[in-house]
Amino acid sequence: MALLLLKMAARRLPFVVVPSVRSKQSNKFYDVNLYRFYSLSYCKLRYESKLRSRNNYQLSFRESSSKKIASGPDLQDFIAGVVPRGSTYEDYQGELVRNIDDRKSRLRLPPWLKTKIPVGENYHKLKETLRSLNLHTVCEEARCPNIGECWGGGEYGTATATIMLLGDTCTRNCRFCSVKTSRTPPPPDPNEPKNTAQAIADWNLDYVVLTSVDRDDIPDGGASHIASTVIELKQRKPSILVECLTPDFAGDLLAVEKVALSGLDVYAHNIETVREYQSHVRDRRANYDQSINVLKHAKKVRPENITKTSIMLGFGETDDMVKATMEDLRVADVDCLTIGQYMQPTKTRLKVTEYVTPEKYKFWEEYGNKIGFQYTASGPLVRSSYKAGEFYLRNLVQRRLSHTLQDK
Repeated sequence: MALLLLKMAARRLPFVVVPSVRSKQSNKFYDVNLYRFYSLSYCKLRYESKLRSRNNYQLSFRESSSKKIASGPDLQDFIAGVVPRGSTYEDYQGELVRNIDDRKSRLRLPPWLKTKIPVGENYHKLKETLRSLNLHTVCEEARCPNIGECWGGGEYGTATATIMLLGDTCTRNCRFCSVKTSRTPPPPDPNEPKNTAQAIADWNLDYVVLTSVDRDDIPDGGASHIASTVIELKQRKPSILVECLTPDFAGDLLAVEKVALSGLDVYAHNIETVREYQSHVRDRRANYDQSINVLKHAKKVRPENITKTSIMLGFGETDDMVKATMEDLRVADVDCLTIGQYMQPTKTRLKVTEYVTPEKYKFWEEYGNKIGFQYTASGPLVRSSYKAGEFYLRNLVQRRLSHTLQDK
């Protein structure tokens, strides 16, 4: 009975040995885990051994942590930086292509992809306005690197944001995207078209981009909701130019028509990557031919609309794959193309396989213009919606509208 009580008491103590109650010798201890007696000298050696092991572990942990810190991001990865004056991408000594056989390997951000930390009066003012109206932007949800330039005013003076309709939760789970996902997102706000239109009209913009998450849970994929927003906006401000960056509506061409005929000026849908990497990058419900058909049909139902798409580089695609994709888009009569660098938004998303150099992006811009795109924007930080592109498209739309009026 005494031994049983001893075992029960010992389990509550932080030590594994207690004085023996059976032994009359004071230098023997009882191990409650092994149910054995040991001498005091043995227990002392055992304690010292455990202490050394713990110290060795702590030392090893500190050394491994130091190595991680040394090989990880440095101060320049957190402070906005630019390529030093007079240098080129060739001066960069870091790796640009990831070893795909090493699953733990990760490329460091090259200097030409580092951007300024978002600050400034316009940035904070726009952010507060969006929050007060419960509006979402793809700029924030997709962690766009150009948010500081676009929201802050930048080269063209007016702060712009890409408004995301139908909530901030997508029904798809593309491996490159950081937007929240769910099979059953909250229902759309029925007042969103009017509220969004009124807010944008009050901002006094001359060009706006509307986009949306995929809503496979809605019969028409949210096409009526998007079209209503465009109609409301054009009623309040007829002069504003509207670009809609749409989902593929699961290939529903009637849904595509609803948006294309809503009065927008630019119909955009992103094909995202080359044919060979579609299943690797995008949700299984999306595919290359489905996206091509969306763009082709949008142009067919309203030829005066400008059609636009975007692809990302950095998944491991070859030059021949990129050329084939660009040529397929021209066959579909797509007017504008943007090409940018894929950047891993979170640790759970796809890793970057390659950082493409600025020189290569320049090559793709020249190639796109050569094969007949009205406008090709190609660069490491180019995104499907960004300030310089909108500035150019505004002029392109206005020229096309003036020619249409003259023909009539």
